[in-house]
Amino acid sequence: MGLIDIINLIFSLIIRAIDIYLILLIIYILMSWVPSTRETKFGILLGKITEPYLGFFRKFIPPLGMIDISPIVAIFVLNYLISRGVYEVYRLIVTSLM
Repeated sequence: MGLIDIINLIFSLIIRAIDIYLILLIIYILMSWVPSTRETKFGILLGKITEPYLGFFRKFIPPLGMIDISPIVAIFVLNYLISRGVYEVYRLIVTSLM
């Protein structure tokens, strides 16, 4: 297993972790439509995992009436900007090794 193979493995694990976290965020957001689900053990666990990230966006993006759009922005940032940033770092590392 060469160095590039190890780098491929590391970056694929990072991308998979981001994908899993994105799924957890979506589940937690959908759970807000049924408030009692957030009080279950699973809901509390998801809250501990996702609220620090969502809380960052809630500090800067106020709700529009009764609608909280900060989760939409949080998903966009995670899905597009962070994933794209990880890919660009991967591309830079791999091209510098070749």
